Order: sequence, then C-alpha cells, then structure tokens
Amino acid sequence: MTLSGCSPLPIKFTGRHTPHKSILDITWRLIFIYRWCHDIGREHAANKPLLKTVFQVMMRLFSPRKTTLLIVIRDKTKTPLEHLEPILREDIQKIWDTVPKPSAHKSTPLSEFFKVEVTALSSYEEKEEKFKEEVALLRQRFYHSILPGGLAGDRRGVIPASGLSFSAQQIWKIIRENKDLDLPAHKVMVATVRCEEIAHEKLSRLASDEGWLTLEQAVQSGPVQGFGKKLTSILDAYLSQYDMETMYFDDEVRKAKRHQLKSKALDFVYPAYTTMLGHLRSKALENFKTSLEQSMKKGDGFAASARSCAQSCMLEFDQGCAEALVQQANWDVSKVRFKLCRDIDSYSSSVRTAKLSGIKATFEKQLAKALTQPVESLFEAGGKDTWASIRKLLKRETEAAISELLTAISGFELDQAIIETMQQSLRDYARNVVEKKAREEAGKILIYMKDRFSTVFNHDSDSLPRVWTGKEDIRAITKDARTASLKLLSDMAALRLDEKPDNIESLLYSSLMDGTVSVSSSQYRRKGASTDPLSSSTWEEVSPKDTLITPVQCKSLWRQFKAETEFTITQAISAQEAYKRSSNWLPPPWAILAMIVLGFNEFMLLLKNPLYLLVIFVVFLLFKAVWVQMDLAGEFRHGSLAGLLSISSRFLSTVMDLLRRLADAAQGHSTYESPQTQHLTGSQTFRNQVPQPNLVSSSIPRSSVSSNLSSSDSGSEYSSTDLKQRRSTIIQEAEF
Repeated sequence: MTLSGCSPLPIKFTGRHTPHKSILDITWRLIFIYRWCHDIGREHAANKPLLKTVFQVMMRLFSPRKTTLLIVIRDKTKTPLEHLEPILREDIQKIWDTVPKPSAHKSTPLSEFFKVEVTALSSYEEKEEKFKEEVALLRQRFYHSILPGGLAGDRRGVIPASGLSFSAQQIWKIIRENKDLDLPAHKVMVATVRCEEIAHEKLSRLASDEGWLTLEQAVQSGPVQGFGKKLTSILDAYLSQYDMETMYFDDEVRKAKRHQLKSKALDFVYPAYTTMLGHLRSKALENFKTSLEQSMKKGDGFAASARSCAQSCMLEFDQGCAEALVQQANWDVSKVRFKLCRDIDSYSSSVRTAKLSGIKATFEKQLAKALTQPVESLFEAGGKDTWASIRKLLKRETEAAISELLTAISGFELDQAIIETMQQSLRDYARNVVEKKAREEAGKILIYMKDRFSTVFNHDSDSLPRVWTGKEDIRAITKDARTASLKLLSDMAALRLDEKPDNIESLLYSSLMDGTVSVSSSQYRRKGASTDPLSSSTWEEVSPKDTLITPVQCKSLWRQFKAETEFTITQAISAQEAYKRSSNWLPPPWAILAMIVLGFNEFMLLLKNPLYLLVIFVVFLLFKAVWVQMDLAGEFRHGSLAGLLSISSRFLSTVMDLLRRLADAAQGHSTYESPQTQHLTGSQTFRNQVPQPNLVSSSIPRSSVSSNLSSSDSGSEYSSTDLKQRRSTIIQEAEF
C-alpha cells in the first residue's frame, strides 16, 4: 500500500526475487508512506488525516499484527535524518494517541500494530547518481522483506496466495459497510499539494515584484499618494492569477489555500502599511503644531484654537488613512488614531503649560516691579501708617494683576480650581515680594534711623536748615528726632501684613526713650517687674516667622544709634554757645558803668571844648568806615580771638586804602561814594558772598558713617566757611 500525493518510487522487481508469497506478504505487511521533506509537520500534505483513518481501520478490522510503516522522505535537505526522524515518530505517536480506539485496544501501544521505520532519499534533480544508489539499496530491502528482520518480518496471520482474492474481497466488503470511515479523496490531496505550491509561487513572485519593491522603497521616505490603490492593485493581480491557476481543483481546498495566501500576502505588506500610517500621523501632528502656532499669533483663544486645529488635523489623518486603505484587508487604524490624539493632547498640554507659565512669570515680574521700589520708599519715609500704606499698596497692585491675569487666561478655558490656584499663587508671590523687601530693608535700619535723626534734628518744621542761634531747645529737638528714628525701628521690627495688633512701638518707646518699662502683658508680668522686655528673642503677639528684628537686636541697634548720633548733638550745643559768644561783643554792664563813673571828668572836658567833639566825630566816621569795610561784627562772630587775629592782619591795609580814596576824592575824582552808600554796598556784598553758617546740618552726611568721619567732615566745613568769609572780605576791600 502506498500513501503519497506524488508518483510512486521507480522500484522494479525482477522475476527471480519476486515469488508470489513474498509479494503477498509485502502487500499486507507494509504501508509505504512517501512524502516531501518540506511537508514534514503539515496536516494534509503530510497525509495525517489518511494515516489517522488507516489506524482506525487497522484496529477495528484486524487483530494486532506487526505492519511496517516505512516513511520515505524525498529531496532531503541539509537537516540530518537524526533530527527529522524523532519529529516523524512524535507526529505518528500523537496521531495514534488521538485516534478513537475500541474497548479491546484502549491500552494497546502503537508498537503492537506498527513498526515505524524512516529512510531518506536525495533530490533526483540535484543529486541523481546518489538518488539512484539510495533507491537501489531500498530495492534490496524489498527483495529481502520476508527475511527475519526485513520489512515484512512478522509472520502472524499470513494468508496463502490461493486465498488472496477472497481475502481482498472480504476486506473491501468490510470497508464499504463501515460508512463512518472517512477516506479522503485523491483529488483533495492533489488539490492541497498543488494549491499550496501555487500559493507559495505567487507569494514568492510578490516579494520580488518591481512595483511592490518601488512602492516599499518610496513609503520608507515619506507618505505615498495613492498608496492604498497601488497596493490593492498589486495584491489583486496575484490573487487573480492564483484563482485562474487553481480554478479546476477542489473548491474547498482552493478557497482555504487562497485565504492562506491572502493572509500571508497581507502580513508581508503590513509593515509598509504601518510605515505609511506613521508618516500620516507625523504629518498630522506637525500640521497641528504649525496651525496652532499661527492661530495663536493671530490672537485667537488657546482652547478654541487647539480644538479647531485638532479637528482639522484629525480629519486630514482620516482622509489619508482612507486613501492608504487596502481593500483586501480589514486593518484597524484605531490604535494609530488614538496615539495621534494622545500626541496632540500631550503637545497641547505642554504648550498650555508653557503659555500659562509665561503669563504667570510676566505678572510676577510686573508685581515685583510695582511693589519693590514703592515698599522701599515707604520704609525709608517712615510715615505714621507705614504698614497700612504697604497693605493698601499690596492689595491694590495684587487685585490689578489678578484682574489682568483673568483677562489673559480667559481664552484657555481653565477649570475654576486651576484659576483659583493661579490667583492664590499670584497673591502669595506678591506677599513674598513684600516680605523679602521688608527683610532686606530691615538690614539697613540703622542707616535709615540715622538719616531720619539727621533730617529731623537739622531741619525745622518747614524743612529749612536749622540755624543754632541759642533760642532752640536742643533737648526737645533731640527727643523728637529720636522718637522719629524709634518709629522707624518699630515699623521694621516685624511684618504686619495681616493687620494683627501688637505693642512693639509702645514697648520700644517706654524701654528706650522714657527709660521706664511698662509691663502690661501677661508674659512680662509673669517674669516680674524688674525684667527687661527687650531681653527676649521674640515679640509677644508676633509669630517668629513674621519677626524681622528681635527685641535683643533692637536694644543693640538703639545703643549703637545713640553712640553714632551723640556727636551731632554735641556740635549743635557748641554752635549755640559760639553764637552766643559772637552776639555778646560789648563789655559787661558793670564795665560800662565803671567807664561812665571814671570818665565823667573827661566827658565834661569834651563838652566844654567843641573842637574835641569835631575830632571825635571825624574819628567816629573813620571808625564807622573801618567797621563797615572790615565787617567787625562778622569777624567776632566766631570768637574774640579769631576776630582780633583777622582784624590785626587787615587793619593797616584797610586804613591806608580809606586814606588813599579820601585823597583821590579831594583831588576832584568822583569815585568816592557817600558813607551811607558804602555802608549799604559793603553790607549787601558781604551778605551775598558770605553764607549763613549751618554748623550741624553740614557736619552729618545723610548716610551711615561713623562719628569720627562726621567729626572730620564738620571740621572741614568750618574751615571752608572761614576761607569763604576771608575771600569775601578781601574782595570787599578791593572794591571799596
């Protein structure tokens, strides 16, 4: 019996080696299976259904006997037979295990019925000589098949040659009566083999088709116009060729193999299709990015722009997918479309985040600019309600920025929670700006305190420089200046953005100005009446995070402030005393009374002789001219010694100059002016050229300098004033 879809082997039997008994034994004792090497593992091409039927028949119709299953592998490949034989034996064993067995043979092993042998033949087309040698060896095995160990070595149930015809008739009768034995038709096997060969050929030709190779190469570079139509046309051509060549084979087998060919062909071209979809997705995403940017440049709202651009790009992608669709396939593009939607959403989210961050940064910068300098100015000015003004400024600028922020983000269509979060973030940023600036200004509090002290101490209520004439109450002025400086210190001691009441100002005033500590709080009362409230590191009713200057630091700063402003007060007192001395140039009253008493006789002598009066009058005029010319009152303003030295150095030259002018006037020159005119001119020139001294205001610069530097500056200004007055006097003398 031969089981194969191909032509039988060219095995010839000679007359001397083919007795009738041997032929009969071979006929019933040998099943010859002839298969291609590349069909190993296949279902129909490997004759598995037919072999399954043979197993069923053998168990149902015959008793256990040793029948040889000779499997001949044709056109063996480079795979060794030792690797192929276990696969074949395993397939046969699986078929045996799955075959329904009668109750008598439920546990009968395969070896009771069959003896499996495997051999292989080389390719006749490639190795003809070796093929013939291997066939000759197989022929010899057939010649000696009835020998012990041969192909038909089992002698159980041997039928004589005379009973061959009757035995065959009975066997065929039994087979025909068993309707449940499904023997596949020969045409099914032929159709299976041929349709598979044709399908394999068409698939190979598709792989080397020039049109397909060109299309595949083009799609690697970018999207191809009409990709779906071109690929559909190529696949239709090969499927049509398959239909033409297999139209006369079994319809079911032909359709099944056509379905396999179509599936394999679609699997083969699917990577190109996915590449095409990738290009379409990338192109749609790039178009979305470009259109979104252009739309935003036009001033359209972000949410509306993103929505319209996304719809347009998705429509473009859907049209591209429709053009790339292959009619033979039912491929799903939902995953690629979902990925495109996810990429668009991700890009939109990133752009929205970037835009919102930019808007937030812009308003934060605007707030920082609107708050920094005004807050610094308010701290430096130190008004009555400094923190109230700061809170008002903070609220006004914050609300204005939030209003503009809401307008700027209106086109983003954000959730209310996100909007509230952004508003709160902007409020927190504005508050942090003020807090940061307050801490920065707290580090410069000593400079501000000294500047404020200098301003109040050296200027009157009209902001005019103060002249120390001796009438000013330096003690009261000093207290006012220190109070103003202490107000600055109390303002900078803690943050007061929450309008919480505190007693910092009163505590500092009572401790540092009056020298009496008012222990009003429960905390300080528990410490005792003698406890210094400024020895603590925290303020009562003020949290540590809002503390800018601790009480201990305030005490230290006040001590340093008083030491550095003490020189200013001393100079003011010295200036008052100097002014008093310069104003009292007349002798004391007792000296005047003594002169009158002791000079009464001389006075009476002058009254008796009018010539003395004329001389005295001339001397008086000369003295008056010298007085006006040399500004004796101004010279003695800085002290008697300084005035005498200045007068002695210029007295002789002034007298000579006056005499020369009198001589010129006597000779007829009209250059001499009347004494009254000279007096007015000299006085006016002196007032224009000599500034009023401001000893204290010029001695302290508006900066944080040490008292030594203030002292040196004051000394230099006094010298400068003396030089100016001396230069003015010299100029007056030359003009006079």
